Amino acid sequence: MRRSAKNGKQKPWTIDDLRDGFLEYYKIHSKYPTSQDVDVFEFLPTSRSIQRRFGGLMELRKQLGLGESDFRSGEYSSKRAKKVNDRAHRVEKQVYDHLVNIFGIEFVHREYFFADDKRTRTDFFIYCKDEQFSVDVFFSENRHSFIGCLNSKMRTYDGIGMLQYPVIFLQMNQDIEKDEINSIVSNKKNKLHPYQQVMTFDEFKEFCTTKKPRV
Repeated sequence: MRRSAKNGKQKPWTIDDLRDGFLEYYKIHSKYPTSQDVDVFEFLPTSRSIQRRFGGLMELRKQLGLGESDFRSGEYSSKRAKKVNDRAHRVEKQVYDHLVNIFGIEFVHREYFFADDKRTRTDFFIYCKDEQFSVDVFFSENRHSFIGCLNSKMRTYDGIGMLQYPVIFLQMNQDIEKDEINSIVSNKKNKLHPYQQVMTFDEFKEFCTTKKPRV
């Protein structure tokens, strides 16, 4: 199987090449790729290239005869939504249990709202002896997803009401290594505020040992 232009291959792609790439992805992941998946898979061209030549992934899937063409709707969307929701619940519970074990249940506030508008909220707000802090938990499937999630959260936590306490953006996918996270954060044009940090779960557990519980 050929490698894509993302790895230096400039020869034009054929339909057979693309079908092979989609089937290879399915063999590895048990699903066909979305546009984000395509951009990081070495045996397929970029989603932008597919958009220019075939009119997007929906049209290409139709030409390849790979079943449901619009992965944003129907059975695929429902299954994906359930998977994402189940995972979000699981990782938040993991963080919650860890916080309660250290700080005590009465000092770990879940779904904390900074204002009455029901939008400026954080996943966890923790009361300590030395300093309160908040935690926003998320799971990024890949580098592209991580960048998008972080940009979104930085916009959310940019208002005056959110500047009162330090916030930790807690990325729970252990397959995204800390060196990669540091590289992304350091190269961002819009920088984190001094009170904001991005942490892996291992870093977060170490951070919690530096805080003084009220109990």
